[in-house]
Amino acid sequence: MKTKNYILILLIAFSCSMCNSSKKEEKISTEKTSETKKHQHETLTAEDSLKLVNYQIEVKGEVEFPLRLTVDSLRKMKVVTIDNLKITGKNGEVKREIKACKGVLLKDILEKAKIKQEDHKDRNFYIVARASDDYKATFSWAELFNNPTGENAYILFEENGKPVKNGEMIAICQNDTRTGPRHVYWLKSIEVYKVQ
Repeated sequence: MKTKNYILILLIAFSCSMCNSSKKEEKISTEKTSETKKHQHETLTAEDSLKLVNYQIEVKGEVEFPLRLTVDSLRKMKVVTIDNLKITGKNGEVKREIKACKGVLLKDILEKAKIKQEDHKDRNFYIVARASDDYKATFSWAELFNNPTGENAYILFEENGKPVKNGEMIAICQNDTRTGPRHVYWLKSIEVYKVQ
């Protein structure tokens, strides 16, 4: 009799754990679905897209010289031409190809604004490129100043000999495996924060 009760208790416990397990899987599945939806951009009309365009970007945060940059002020800096830039999506598919574009290195902009470092060992900063729709891409100080990424992260203002259509200025990192996630249209600000 005790053996039968013991087996019955084990079966009930196993059934309960299976129920909880399927609920967890359902919850995880729901979270993944909502996470996917969160990162998909709605298709905007040309009129709505124009509302998000910024004609200047603000460089702010942990910098000694906050800046407001326009396309004209970027043209006065050291301009770089990039040939055959491919914008790739999260699955590696090519979304767009740009034959030639012009921009300024993000690290050149940050050097002009001068990050507030206490000494040469003070390197715990991260940089946020924020769009007017609040899309964000981040870089670390080490990526930009102690890594090949620093020579491949740009603020673009011209594509194929014409002004950028979607936001005057765009942040991009050319050497990312997938360039799309750090391709920030409607760039509004470059923000420098100290890691706490």
